[in-house]
Amino acid sequence: MTAATATSASAAANTGAKEPKIIELRGNKGLQMIEGSDGKTLLETNTTVTAAAANVCGSGYTISAGAARYGNNASLYLWWNGKYSGSNKLYDKYICGVLFNDTGYTRNMGIKLWSNFTADPVKEDFGYYKTYAGPVYQKRGGCGKAYSYMLDGTGVVVDNYFTMSGCN
Repeated sequence: MTAATATSASAAANTGAKEPKIIELRGNKGLQMIEGSDGKTLLETNTTVTAAAANVCGSGYTISAGAARYGNNASLYLWWNGKYSGSNKLYDKYICGVLFNDTGYTRNMGIKLWSNFTADPVKEDFGYYKTYAGPVYQKRGGCGKAYSYMLDGTGVVVDNYFTMSGCN
């Protein structure tokens, strides 16, 4: 008689997970994005800001995992460095998150970044910033979630959750 072996959730989720397709961002030399990720228009519209957002995360973070603009207040950028922290090509991506302040004024703002695993701690950066909050990093952030927050003199102007595309 053979004993049954337990399969981890990560190993089970890896079944059928393939290398993501990467596409070039128009107008952004050396920057790419995961095909199907949200925010392509934002990334290609203001190429200077897109390049600056990638630079904040550090060397190698040149593949967008998603982006969103929140009115005239803030823009969220999620970047991947093309590397994996484990064998699961869907979940085990090193992700960096940055929330840019688009107002030109110092604001109480912040960003939180979750992995897809409840055991991983939330990474966050909150404070008073004129340019951006972050960067924050998750080593298994491939199907994670980002939270963006901003307060001005009238109240809360950004209070949004962003879930990366291609995940269940």
